[in-house]
Amino acid sequence: MVVNNHSLVYNLYTKIITGFKKNYNCFLIYRHYINLSKKNIKTMTKINTFLTFIFSLVVSSNQAFANPKGQPYEWQIGFQEAASPLMQELINLHDLVFWIITVITLFVFFLMAYVCFKFSAKRNKEPSQTTHHSLLEVAWTVIPCLILIVMAIPSFKLLYKQNDLSNIDMTIKATGYTWLWGYEYPDHDNITFDAVMLQDDELEEGQPRLLSTDNHLVLPVGKNIKVQITSDPSGVIHSWAVPALGVKTDAVPGRLNETYIRIDEPGMYYGQCSELCGPGHGFMPITIKAVSADEFAAWVETAKEEFASNKEDLIVQK
Repeated sequence: MVVNNHSLVYNLYTKIITGFKKNYNCFLIYRHYINLSKKNIKTMTKINTFLTFIFSLVVSSNQAFANPKGQPYEWQIGFQEAASPLMQELINLHDLVFWIITVITLFVFFLMAYVCFKFSAKRNKEPSQTTHHSLLEVAWTVIPCLILIVMAIPSFKLLYKQNDLSNIDMTIKATGYTWLWGYEYPDHDNITFDAVMLQDDELEEGQPRLLSTDNHLVLPVGKNIKVQITSDPSGVIHSWAVPALGVKTDAVPGRLNETYIRIDEPGMYYGQCSELCGPGHGFMPITIKAVSADEFAAWVETAKEEFASNKEDLIVQK
């Protein structure tokens, strides 16, 4: 009887230990599965983030090619496509300077890394007593001067072109008010009109929000157009800027600034006031419609009738 009791106890003990081992093994397997799941989740999250980033780049690239000239697009990180010779030269100068400073930055970074590794206290028990090196001092003076000359030559050429008003075909005048732009055509019977931003319910298909106006500044392509820019004498400082044309000039009360533009292709080109001028600063868009010479001549005849009004009445309205 005693032997049987011992046998029962032994069998019971064996079952308990066996069950415990099984449960413990199940626990280990479950814990390993959870860890794998967590790793998989983290991995999948990283993969999803990477794929989302690549997808956004592809979409933005497609949008860059799909969008017309003269206006911004979503996820834009560079310049708008150039629509004038001056803007193209600005982009070329930017690219030149960008690569120069990139090479300089990488050179300085690797030079400092090399110095930190090569001349650390661990590798130089006895520090060098060198205090100067004539050739090195001449090099780090002459080379930066040469780099500045390389950047200065195209920069000065472009600056001269931006202010060269010797070959002008026509003139317009842009006046900044609070908060809209007024335009005049002195060479075409002083056609005068205002350009007010369209509200959301006034927009038509294809017109960008916050960039479209009721009246367009119509200009011919292939012409050097002088733009006289000023501001209402009783107003504030504005800035007339159209990125695709490479123009940004301040409109100062009591002062007449001048610049010029030359548009390569017909189309719509958009800009905005680029000077903080008050609560309506973000609602002073510029809408330029570039057309052929024949279309511009036809528009002038129509505009003379459409905007025919007494100048004194315009002053009173403003």
